[in-house]
Formats: sequence, C-alpha cells, structure tokens
Amino acid sequence: MSQRDLPYDVVVVGARCAGATTARLLATRGLRVALVDRAPLSRDPLSTHGIARGGVVQLSRWGLLDRVLESGAPPVREVTFGAPAGERTVPLKARAGVDLVVAPRRRVLDALLADAAVHAGAELRADLAVDGLVRDGAGRVTGVTARTSMGGHVVLRARHVVGADGLRSTVARLVDAETTCSFAADLSLFYLYVRGAPWRGFEFHVADRAFSGVFPTHDDTGCVWIVRPTALLDGVRAAGARRDAALLSELDDVAVPLAARARVGHPVSKVRGVRALPNHVRRAHGAGWSLVGDAGYHRDPITGHGITDAFRDAELLADALTDGLGGARPEASALAAYESARDVALADVFRLTRELTAFPDPAHFVELQLELAEALDREATQLASRPEPAGLDAASAA
Repeated sequence: MSQRDLPYDVVVVGARCAGATTARLLATRGLRVALVDRAPLSRDPLSTHGIARGGVVQLSRWGLLDRVLESGAPPVREVTFGAPAGERTVPLKARAGVDLVVAPRRRVLDALLADAAVHAGAELRADLAVDGLVRDGAGRVTGVTARTSMGGHVVLRARHVVGADGLRSTVARLVDAETTCSFAADLSLFYLYVRGAPWRGFEFHVADRAFSGVFPTHDDTGCVWIVRPTALLDGVRAAGARRDAALLSELDDVAVPLAARARVGHPVSKVRGVRALPNHVRRAHGAGWSLVGDAGYHRDPITGHGITDAFRDAELLADALTDGLGGARPEASALAAYESARDVALADVFRLTRELTAFPDPAHFVELQLELAEALDREATQLASRPEPAGLDAASAA
C-alpha cells in the first residue's frame, strides 16, 4: 500500500486546543483527518484559560470568536494592574482588529473547537488511548495503535501522525523527541472559581515573590489564581479541605484588593494546582510525525500564553503539512520550516518566562510584564496580518 492509499492523510492525537485546531485547518483543505483522544471533552483540564490578544485574533480570523462569546464567555474590555503602590484599571485598546480578550472554560472551548473540526470534515474518536506507533520498513511513522474505552484494540494508518497530546505527550515519548532547550523553575500555581464577585475584567497583581489575578469566565464566575515560589505556598498545599480559605488568606497578604473582591463572592470549586511545571522546547518533527501545542513546547503558566501558542503553532503546522503532503515542497523541508518558524515565534515569551519565574523585585517584575505585553501585541499584529486561512469560509458556515 502506498502512502497515498492509507486510510487517513493525518491522525491527530489529542483533541483539545492545539489538536482540534490543527485537525480543522487540515480538514478544510481537503485532507482526510482523524482526531483522537482518550476521553470525552466534557472536563476542564488544568488551565487558568485566559486567552491573550493573539489567541483572540486567531479565533476571530477563523470565524469562531462569536461562537465563544455566544457560549457565555464574557467579553473583557478592561484590565486592572495591582502593585504595592496601588492599582490602576485601564481600557483594552483596539489593536490587531480586536478590542477584547476572553477566558472561556476549557470544557466549553475544547468542545467548540472539536465540533468545528468535525464540521470541517475531520473524524472525531474520543474513546481511543494511543499506546503505540505503526512504522514502515524504513522506520517512518505510518499510524497509531490504540485501546478503546471498551478494552478493544484498533490500528489507524495514516501518512502522518501529529502529537497534540499535551505536556506528557505519548507521541513525543514514542518518537523520543529531543529536548532542544530547557530551564527549571520551582513555582506553584493554585486557582479556584469564585461566583458572584464584582469582576469587571482581567486582573494582574504583583507583590514580593507573588503574582496573582482573576479571569472572569462562564456562569458569573472568576478564575482566581496565584503563582509563587513553591515553598511559599506550602500552606495552601497542606490545607486539605480548607484549601479555598488558605488561598484567599494568601491573597490577603499579597493582593488585598483582589482578596476583598473575591470575598464578596463565594467559592464554587475545589482548589486545583500544579508545581514545578517543565520549561522546554522539543524537536517538533521527524519521519512521518510532528508535535504541536504543549507536546512540542511548554513553559510555566506565569506568562499565561499557552492557548495562544497552541493556536499559532497549529496554523504553522497545518500550513507545513498542507505543502508537504500535497507535494508543493518536500515534507521534510516543510516541517523543518514549521519548526524554525515556531522557534522564532516562541523565543521572546520563553525568555521572558525564564526571567519572570526568577521573581525579581516587584519593580523589575512589572517592567518585564510590560515587555511581555509589548511582545504579545507584536505577535497579535503579526497574526492578524497573515493571509486568510484557506477553506474556512465554507467550514464556518457549516
């Protein structure tokens, strides 16, 4: 069987942000795409889910922003910045064609993106846990093996496999993807949802070795979060059933106005958190495979850029695979260009993440945040200037 005779052109492993977006963009261009995940997309993964301007630009370009807003995610048009000297609220300026940011719950966003992929022609299998790769005699990846939710076993053969299966990517492990750049940072992040508080917009509060804030989201709730060096959040980690009270008490010490607003409402979720997440860039392609989203590049959430990264890189990869599988240029050359473009695009945020996770004094931390904001606005402008994605008009109308 030749490569072109395989049942699928692309199998995308991982059906959340990066995977669903990649699948949709490929399907709109006529490729045969299978989108697989180990479980239905009805649960929120660990994520504070604030989307930076560049991610909103992408949703708008792809005809999906109105759907996100119609789902009940509130449009945010002002940002509050808090520091030891006080706080300041500023309107969000219209740039790169958008005048808002948004923070949809991930279970809503991920399902919306997967539905859009299916409408574009991708086949969704949300009951497959990939456990192996299929290779041809030359070692090229030509598909995946997977277990079904009922204990069965299936083989999906394809011309190319995309690993979009997150930080602990099975595909990255199976292809032994090399780490090309990394650094360590022992920070912890905790968050919970608070309903009924007077959230007006995004908030970011800086204090000595503390960064906290809120992202208003669905159901009149706000995702209230705090990032600190791990040792300084031991009290939250050890609080057991009283973690919500411990988190709010922590905010009392480092972000008084934020804590006061949070206490007007009431917690409606358990506290979730992560510690010492890795900061690394992986090689993004090989013979018959590629990585996108957190599978290929991950950094501490202190810079809050994961969803925008996923959207940006999904489009870069879809462009490369369209060319490589369609014969416009050699696949290896197209994928090498994808990895190069990704690495250039991520460089500023990766560097700033390294500097911010060192928690310099608050004045310098604020300077770095301003530099980050400038970098994100530049990226949003670049994304807005990209050509309109092929085929999305028809897919959006479906």
